[in-house]
This record gives sequence, structure tokens and C-alpha cells, in this order.
Amino acid sequence: MQSQRPGAVRTWLFAIRVPTLTAAVAPVAVGTALALRDRAFEPMTALAALLGALLIQAGANLANDLSDFRRGADTDQRVGPPRVTQLGWVSERAVMLGVAVSFGLATVMGLYLTYVAGWPVIAIGLASMFAALTYTGGPWPFGYRSLGELFVFLFFGVVAVAGTYYVQAGTVTREVFAASIPVGLTVCAILVVNNVRDIETDRVAGKRTLAVLLGRGRTRAMYVSMMLGAYLASAGLWLVGDFPVWTLLPWLSAPLAFRPAEAVLRNVDGPTLNRALRATARLHLVFALLLSTGIVTTAL
Repeated sequence: MQSQRPGAVRTWLFAIRVPTLTAAVAPVAVGTALALRDRAFEPMTALAALLGALLIQAGANLANDLSDFRRGADTDQRVGPPRVTQLGWVSERAVMLGVAVSFGLATVMGLYLTYVAGWPVIAIGLASMFAALTYTGGPWPFGYRSLGELFVFLFFGVVAVAGTYYVQAGTVTREVFAASIPVGLTVCAILVVNNVRDIETDRVAGKRTLAVLLGRGRTRAMYVSMMLGAYLASAGLWLVGDFPVWTLLPWLSAPLAFRPAEAVLRNVDGPTLNRALRATARLHLVFALLLSTGIVTTAL
């Protein structure tokens, strides 16, 4: 664990958890690829959707940092990456300001998208920001009640992919929802690594994540099941959906899954699981980019 405060820029990079921001990029890439396939691609709209997604996730990460510290989930016993509030690198007030700035800038993107695509964007944006704030904050934080994976699947999978497509195409199809499934599963795998790493400290803090509820063995099996399910879902897009064989491209990323899966299955120490977390985040992005490439081939 780092105890000496780094420079201001690096401190805020720790705070917004840059390695996890791929979770915002991946669904936007897939949603935009679907828009390209359907001849509905709008570059400025896609860019605004990407910036909005990144800003909402940055704000969510800051809110999570603050809420976990206040609830006692982040202590000096933590084995994960640095958390700026718990370490005293950034004041609670500054973190709250960071959340406000992130969500404020996301709102600017949302206003543009609302102008382009209409009122449903308001509902999507408000729901996303509400979920970000109540993941570990508020009177009933769902991340403390074994619902984290469900909400991550919905908001970083289904809602993000479908929302990106909607703001460009003005509608949503069954194929869009189908393509969001593997994206949602791989992003959930990132959270599972985080929670299986923190299972002991979360249990002490009363944070009843799904990992705490299921135990380490079942959570490890869930991680593998999610990864395998993502690859099977991408194959299903070709087998039973209106997608080309190129949607099997994500299978090329399978070798990248072996090392983090082995780490999750065999290890309990923080440094190893932190590396597995970063590797899973990279895999999530590579998987989504390969899936996007496969989808786009139908537009060429």
C-alpha cells in the first residue's frame, strides 16, 4: 500500500481509477459499431456519448471512494489499489467537488444528446447518475446488498450499449440488446475480481457483496462462468442472430483470459488479484473492440 501522497495529477488519476474506465469505452464502441452496421452512425453524437459515459464513470468511482470510506469499508487493512479519501490524499470536500464536476460535465454532454435524440436521454442520464451515487452511497446502497453485479450488467452493459445506439439511430432493436449481453458479462467479471479480493475486509465492514454472500469458492466459479458466458454469447449472435460469422472475432481474445482466471482461482493476495483486475479490464476492452470489428464488417 502506498502511504506517501503522489503529485496532484497522479492522485486524481488514482481517484478516478483510470484502468477501470475501459468499462465506459467498451459499450460505447459496441453501440457505435451497431449504428455503423445499420447506417445510422453519427460521429459527433458517438463522441458525446463516449465523453458522457467516461464522465459518469469517473464520478461514480469518486462517489464510491468517498462512500466506502465513510461506511468503513476502506481501512488500512485494504489490499486493493489506493483509495484517496481513506489515505487522506484528497479531502472529502474535494472528492465531493470532483463528483459534482464530473456529473456536471456529463450533464452538458447529456443536454447535447437530448437535443439530438430527445427526452429518453434525460431518463437514461438521470438513472445512470442515480445508480452511480447509490451504488455505495445513500440510505440503501445496493452494492452493499449483493446487487452490484446486476446493476453493473444493466448500466455498463445493456443501458450503455442500447443508449449509445439509440442516440444515433433513434430506436433500439433486439439485436442491440443481444449484443449488450457479452459486454455486460465481461464488465461484471471486473467487479467480481474486485469483490473476491476484498471479501474479508468487506465482510468485517458489513458490506454484503455477492462475493461475501456466496463465499470465495462460488464467487470464483461465477467469475469463470461470466467469462465463458461472454464468449458463448458472442457465438450465439452468429448462430441464432442476424450477425455475420465475424462476431466470433472476440474468441481471439481468449488467451488473454487464462492468466486472470488462473489468478482468481488460485490466489487470495492483493497484488496478484490487483493484476488480475487490470487484466480483466483489458480483456473487457479487447473483447468489445473485437466484437465491434466483427459487427462493422456487415457495413463494409
